[in-house]
Amino acid sequence: MYFPKQVEIIEVGPRDGLQNEKQFVPTEQKKVLIDKLIATGIKRIETASFVHPQKVPQMADAAEICAFSKERGIDFLALTPNSKALQRAIEAGVPQIAVFVGATETFNKKNIGRSIEESLQECKTIIEMAKQHLIRVRAYVSMSFSCPYEGQVSFSQMNKVVQRFSEFGVDEIDIGDTNGQANPRIIYERFSALQESYPSTSFVAHFHDTNGFGYANVIAALQAGVTKFDSSIAGLGGCPFSKGATGNIATAQLCKMLEEMRITTGLNLPAIQIASRFAKSLI
Repeated sequence: MYFPKQVEIIEVGPRDGLQNEKQFVPTEQKKVLIDKLIATGIKRIETASFVHPQKVPQMADAAEICAFSKERGIDFLALTPNSKALQRAIEAGVPQIAVFVGATETFNKKNIGRSIEESLQECKTIIEMAKQHLIRVRAYVSMSFSCPYEGQVSFSQMNKVVQRFSEFGVDEIDIGDTNGQANPRIIYERFSALQESYPSTSFVAHFHDTNGFGYANVIAALQAGVTKFDSSIAGLGGCPFSKGATGNIATAQLCKMLEEMRITTGLNLPAIQIASRFAKSLI
């Protein structure tokens, strides 16, 4: 088996973890959570989304959260689903944005209200604008393995989106098991194929733990050469357009597993546990 010397863990709790909470988490509490995450040694945090507040009320304070993140001097990400959202991110001084497209037409239409091609054209415009402002771009491919509406997702389906993102020149591509239905074999096979097809592309693995396979999937991705993983503090998260999907893999468990495997994360586990307890108190 292959065990890299170190991996990067990207924290997505403040955005992906909290976005589905129906009761609004006070902005000041979100700031406390971000401070506690900074104390863990996390280098990158996805802190906000500039989605319309009517669609995701939890992210209505995105501008203030991004201003706070910038003030703290951290490397943070914000989700920008359209050009207007990108403009708000530019005004907030966001250093890295994220765009997203689903691998299936049905999910993409339910999640974004557009076809895959329409979404990709919008992303192309966003990416070009971001590059003009020297903003780095992460591209999410949602439902990369299976879809609650269309069933199993083929490599060809997923690859069509990956290829376009690669052509657009994004800085990294995040492959999401959005509904948590993937198993270690498909994770290994799919990431191996991606690494072979796009040797110069930086891939990130984004796993949900719906079936309890999330951490086994991390091991499989490691074997395929992946060294970047998203996780969420206290395992918070889910997807509003994927019924039954549970939270992301938990930062504390991921860190503990990797460190015990003698894979360096650069994170402080006791500090993560403190942040986890606080995060649980918010929901």
